[in-house]
Amino acid sequence: MKIWFDISNSPHINIFNNLIRDLQEDHDVIITARPLANTVDLLKIHNFEFTVVGQHYGANFLMKIFGYPIRVAQLYLFLRKQRPDVAISHSSFHSPLVARLLGIPSIYMNDNEHALGNIMAFICAGVILIPEFLDRDKVRKQWANVHKIVQYPGVKEGFYLWPLIQLLKERASIVIKNKKPAIFIRPEPRTAQYYKGQQGFMDSLLIGLRDRADITIFPRDLHQQNYYLAGRFLGINVSVQPLKIEEIVKNCDFFIGAGGTMTREMAVLGIPTISVYQSELLDVDKYLIKRGFLVHKPDLTAEFAMNYWQEIKDREVNFELLDKGKQAYNLIRLKLLQQEEKL
Repeated sequence: MKIWFDISNSPHINIFNNLIRDLQEDHDVIITARPLANTVDLLKIHNFEFTVVGQHYGANFLMKIFGYPIRVAQLYLFLRKQRPDVAISHSSFHSPLVARLLGIPSIYMNDNEHALGNIMAFICAGVILIPEFLDRDKVRKQWANVHKIVQYPGVKEGFYLWPLIQLLKERASIVIKNKKPAIFIRPEPRTAQYYKGQQGFMDSLLIGLRDRADITIFPRDLHQQNYYLAGRFLGINVSVQPLKIEEIVKNCDFFIGAGGTMTREMAVLGIPTISVYQSELLDVDKYLIKRGFLVHKPDLTAEFAMNYWQEIKDREVNFELLDKGKQAYNLIRLKLLQQEEKL
């Protein structure tokens, strides 16, 4: 079977990394990518063979609408020569429509109930995979056929992070005292369609923390990279190259994120995490907050952050969502391989 993955944003590489390598043992895998954020760099770091198709059209909503059919056409023209048998994607609004045009079955995963692009994806997808906490009625309001919906255990981050349980146990066994915490920070998703919050609102927090912790910031794009490399942020490390999640887990004591997948990843892995997200919270974030995996503090100060770190730093890791993630992985892999029966 020839399986097509469309990687339209950098978090999707971690999402599908294990599944792609698993499937490559017995199947042909095609990977297309959109050059957004760190997507291309991360694919190279993971040594995946891929083809860049299309471009990202920025934060402007009208430009996103303009660019959507263009990339659909570009993907169709490329893939009709590749002749894939089935498509799978997470939050790629293009993939289900292209699969429909190619006449092949498709699986579409999403956990963002605010994304407008879900509407076309839900209409065209053959199977819709959502996490267990997501209200089906919200998905149905975006034109998802209830008969297509399959809910998997836990959260999507658990689906691909569960193999790191052993690394987390090894990390927990190392006790290092009397050192500054290593705080990793992810700024706001400024070009995302769903983000309506402020930009650059974390500046005072960063400056307040830099003498009390070892700060590393992970910019989402070149604009943010250049912004944080300015002289006023001297003493703060700016990661100009993306890191594999294993390296982050080994070195991060405390994580602060302005929303997005990386914030949820750290929370699910049991790393003390505070979200400073400025827009309306997704259901997945509310679920993590309710279960005690995440703290939401949009007006976070350096003083609060350091006090929180002192309170939480010796907490034992809760592996519940990682255990559920392994169940989700087996379910999603099964759903994908079942598509072969329809060919």
